[in-house]
Amino acid sequence: MDSRLIKHSLRPAVMQPLNAYKGLRLDSASTFGGCRSFRMDGGCWKLAVALMLLLLGAAHAEGQLSWRMEDFIRAVQQVEDAGGASQPGAVLRTLRRAAGLGDAVVQHFLGNAESRAPGLTSDLSDYVRTAVHHRVTEAAREEGVVLTPDGSTVALAPLLLGLEAGFRARTPGRTRGLLQLTLAKDLGVALSAASSASTPLASDGCWDNRTAPRVFTLSHPGAPLTAAQVNGAMDGVVLGTRVSGGSAGSARLSSLLTEYYCHRLDGTGMDGAPRFISRRRRENFKALAPPPVLTRLAVKAEELRRRLGGRSAMEAAEKRRLAAAVKEGMKEFVHVFMNCPPIVSRCSWGAAPYRGTPTQLSLPLSYLFIHHTASPSQPCLSFEQCAANMRSMQRFHQEDNGWDDIGYSFVAGSDGNIYEGRGWNWQGAHTSGYNSVGYGVSFIGDYTSRLPTQSAMALVRDQLAACAVAAGRLKSSYMLRGHRQMGSTTCPGDAFYQEIRRWDHFG
Repeated sequence: MDSRLIKHSLRPAVMQPLNAYKGLRLDSASTFGGCRSFRMDGGCWKLAVALMLLLLGAAHAEGQLSWRMEDFIRAVQQVEDAGGASQPGAVLRTLRRAAGLGDAVVQHFLGNAESRAPGLTSDLSDYVRTAVHHRVTEAAREEGVVLTPDGSTVALAPLLLGLEAGFRARTPGRTRGLLQLTLAKDLGVALSAASSASTPLASDGCWDNRTAPRVFTLSHPGAPLTAAQVNGAMDGVVLGTRVSGGSAGSARLSSLLTEYYCHRLDGTGMDGAPRFISRRRRENFKALAPPPVLTRLAVKAEELRRRLGGRSAMEAAEKRRLAAAVKEGMKEFVHVFMNCPPIVSRCSWGAAPYRGTPTQLSLPLSYLFIHHTASPSQPCLSFEQCAANMRSMQRFHQEDNGWDDIGYSFVAGSDGNIYEGRGWNWQGAHTSGYNSVGYGVSFIGDYTSRLPTQSAMALVRDQLAACAVAAGRLKSSYMLRGHRQMGSTTCPGDAFYQEIRRWDHFG
């Protein structure tokens, strides 16, 4: 067992801000992972005894919770078991009551949860309220969000509201108030309030710890929306539509969440993955919420919010100004959350600091260079594996090659994500002699005799490149080339090179 894990488990309670929830049962494997590799030799039996004592005491000690989706799903299981009503609709009303989700818009569409929701223990109720109640503090910390197994951060409130709206629907695909409850009301406020071109529409952030996340700090606290809010809203729309009209059958809520967020990919990667998993949230949401519909509902949601708040109806001129502002702001929303691929930030995969001073690129660039990593030679199929590959490559590039950072601009995994290397603005170290004029995008794996997954190739060919062009980072007339065309190398592998020769913009 990793000595760092033991040290973490022995931290005093004052270092565990979530330990107040004593009543929650935690899977000890989440705290004491990796025990199977432990060897009983030398003086290690003493350590084994100490660990056994810790495990035995865990049943009575304060729970060491982190804000992971798996932890929240375990809490949902306890709500299902403790409340006497395991039906998803009743469980969702219980969660809504405990979380205090009862503003006027919520009650307008979902009614009052108080009279119909069974009670919870105080410990479980406290946990649910803290986990679901969304806010951004003055210190730029975002609360009410969890880290999911796919590497994204999700706000729980819009997710749960979308699910409850879906379970209340009587007709499949027709869910009253679904978009208003999940995204439209927040999007309307955000787009009408956005005024500075230098401030992004939505801000992402960084967790303090990837394995035991407790604090999530935003990168741009002045943004009117957060990426976690949007992710949670997208999931709420996708899952709410999925379960509408009773199509989910008698499945428990915890089972639905597990199926959606915790699906493990097989060797085919995303090519063989089910449709309704969190890694596909963007493509599913885009199909369910066309931008014109979302724009119209954002305006209607703002009108409804004002009316329910007792304010006078908007004058025609004011309504036109709001509609124009929402329509204009929707362009950025569509670009970032519908047209661009999901990009895992450096802090999310655990990047070490850049060494030295990065060189700024002069945009837009003229080239897109395609690489393969060769080592690691196998595709990565999970966020954990891909993030570990990124850290390994960065160590090699910094320690063995003596470079300032990982060389690639971006890296494509087979898990449905693009991983940020040096990113859009920093000059990379990927294609000698041409680093200042192009982005270097590598695919994790050795593609000498096989191809990357179709989904991984589409992420780069169809989404990342178009995203860069639309944002003015890559010229619309850019040239795409394999690494071997620019130097003495077999990269990106014989099989893959023959494939990219058929891509648009190949030069």
